[in-house]
Amino acid sequence: MSQFDNISVVKKANVYFDGKCVSHTVQFADGTKKSVGVILPSTLTFNTGAPEIMEGVAGSCRVKLKGETEWRTYGAGESYNVPGDSSFEIEVSGEPYHYVCHFG
Repeated sequence: MSQFDNISVVKKANVYFDGKCVSHTVQFADGTKKSVGVILPSTLTFNTGAPEIMEGVAGSCRVKLKGETEWRTYGAGESYNVPGDSSFEIEVSGEPYHYVCHFG
């Protein structure tokens, strides 16, 4: 799916890590929320409250989930799951990584 239809968009951006990650929250008619964003080249650590599915739209990244020792690479069209109340490290090098974060 290349677009979301019939959504509301929160105008104010979510800006993290001095602008290295910027996203916007989108809300669907059924109350479901997602965020759509971009991570610029960097290595960042994110904490999660709810479980997340990170879907790559463009670019690539390396990810290491909390408690794991190995990095895994994900590109456009690939997803990875992050447990709730956890964290993950993400490394982006080269071109920005575009993503959709599915919550819950």
